[in-house]
Amino acid sequence: MAVTEVTKTSYGQRVGSSFRGIGSGILLLIVGTVLLWWNEGRAVKTAKMLNRAEKVAVEMPDINTVNPEFDGKLVHASGMVATSDVLIDNLFGIQEKAIKLNRSVEYYQVQETSSSKTKDKLGGGQETVTTYDYKNGWSSSRINSSEFKDEKYRGSNFVLSDVENQDWLAENVTFGAYRLPSELIRSISGEKPVELSLSEDVIKSLNKTAAMVKKDTAVMLAQAALKDYKYVHVNGNVVYIGADSMNPQIGDVKITFTKVLPGDVSILAKVAGDTFTKHTDKNGKSLETLSMGVRAMDEMFSSERSSNKMWTWILRILGFFLVAGGLKGIFDILVTILKVIPFLANLVNLAVNLVLNVVAFAWTLIVIALAWLYYRPVLGILLLAIAAGALIFFANKGKAQGPQEPQAPQAPDTPAPAAE
Repeated sequence: MAVTEVTKTSYGQRVGSSFRGIGSGILLLIVGTVLLWWNEGRAVKTAKMLNRAEKVAVEMPDINTVNPEFDGKLVHASGMVATSDVLIDNLFGIQEKAIKLNRSVEYYQVQETSSSKTKDKLGGGQETVTTYDYKNGWSSSRINSSEFKDEKYRGSNFVLSDVENQDWLAENVTFGAYRLPSELIRSISGEKPVELSLSEDVIKSLNKTAAMVKKDTAVMLAQAALKDYKYVHVNGNVVYIGADSMNPQIGDVKITFTKVLPGDVSILAKVAGDTFTKHTDKNGKSLETLSMGVRAMDEMFSSERSSNKMWTWILRILGFFLVAGGLKGIFDILVTILKVIPFLANLVNLAVNLVLNVVAFAWTLIVIALAWLYYRPVLGILLLAIAAGALIFFANKGKAQGPQEPQAPQAPDTPAPAAE
């Protein structure tokens, strides 16, 4: 069942909030501008680093012996990773010879969601109606229900077992005769399910904890004596703590175990004795990467360039939205002042947002262009020309749509007199 909450904001409060928003807008504008500038430098430096790295990188065909000839060089190599480390989850008594062991926990909880509708009032005030809805579902984190708006659901969440997400990583992973550093070990992927077989002692302990939460310890002890475990269910790589895994209830916990086993990988890194480290370019950018499977050197460099381009565009878009948000925060006061007449304020808001989006787009292009003037002069000049063209086009369009001078009415044509 949904509940609603109505809040009212006076005209003075809205104006005061808009004034405070100017400071936040200026901060967002600065952050967005700095991000755009930094991102272009990062992208260019990374691209140059990859170009130079590809020219000096060498193939290391045999990883089964440590060859001093490759020491200090950037190499490409492919082969099998392996480990003798046994990773242990003491809580569940799980032991796996693996590169990674992961415990992922979900909790069945009451979840509160909200949606708001805001309406401007004549005179500049504002009314906001917020609707809170509730549903049961699995969550990756425990949800604090003590401040739920609906008293019916307040304090309803709990968990049958206080289990946390956790990862274990092997410390000793070999790559032929070489040792992999932790940075590359973390890059190894390919999760597979762990086949679980919990001991009776572990099950009893988990069952007892759940029963204490449920406050039916006496029943639990009687069932435990008969090995009729009430709350703990194991299915494949999942431990379910609850009365019925097919009918989840609030407080139930689901724990999933996965592992990463040895497999083929390909790396680009600098050899340092019997291990690897980062290859650092003269511009400060570094390269140390691992990909799953056997991949050629040019394929790995191509992947790194694609990743660089992807992040460049992601950060450009983020920078644009930060700039646009900053400009809106700065000039929002203009719209707020007109909120005494909501209809007029809405029209002005549309016009202001259109102008600010164009300015934000031009601002983004100008910052990128200035950065490229520093890093890539030819492309920088081209971008400045595009930004200037966008502003000129918008300005001319505004003039063309401006008020027209009234023209004097013209007299109707008088037919010429007929010749006698």
